Amino acid sequence: MSNQKSNLEYHIIVLGSSATGKTSITVQMCFSHLVEIYDPIIQDSYRSQVVIDKEIAYIEILDTPGAEEYSAMRLSDIRSGDGYLIVYAINDRNSFDQVQMFREEILRVKDSDEETIMLVGNKSDLEQDRQVSLTEREDLAKSMCCKCLETSTLRSHNVEEAFFEIVRQIRKKRQENKKISNKPLKRHGKHKFRCDLM
Repeated sequence: MSNQKSNLEYHIIVLGSSATGKTSITVQMCFSHLVEIYDPIIQDSYRSQVVIDKEIAYIEILDTPGAEEYSAMRLSDIRSGDGYLIVYAINDRNSFDQVQMFREEILRVKDSDEETIMLVGNKSDLEQDRQVSLTEREDLAKSMCCKCLETSTLRSHNVEEAFFEIVRQIRKKRQENKKISNKPLKRHGKHKFRCDLM
């Protein structure tokens, strides 16, 4: 595989509690159709070739199980990720409360204090059953230093944008890392993580 092609590949891991719609989001992104029958998965991988901001992107999406009994498998999956979608359902408070746990898993496995994460509130069509406010979502995303949005697979709302935005963030991080690696090493001073999502 050429370096040029590998630079256009993006490994995205979809995490979240059970029944938040992770599989529906993934399938709709790759095949543009709604999953009407819910079938809990252990693990599934999908590939999609798209054009984002006039540049080809080869996206590999790994849909992971949310159930606790599969946590060991999930940790193994996290290692391969370039970026992560953490999904909760706006009508399920418990799934929102689990978001930080998934983030901590990512940082622990990657041995990092900064990873490319998108917070996704799914099932926005169930507004009448909402248990997580927009303010709570924004506050959590700010504390995690990540972008956020709400999606609806029923209405095909923001699903593609969630994946496109995480690819943009990965691209930005790769460009920054490339600039850093091309700079001469300094004897003094430490690089400090700066939360910059503009």
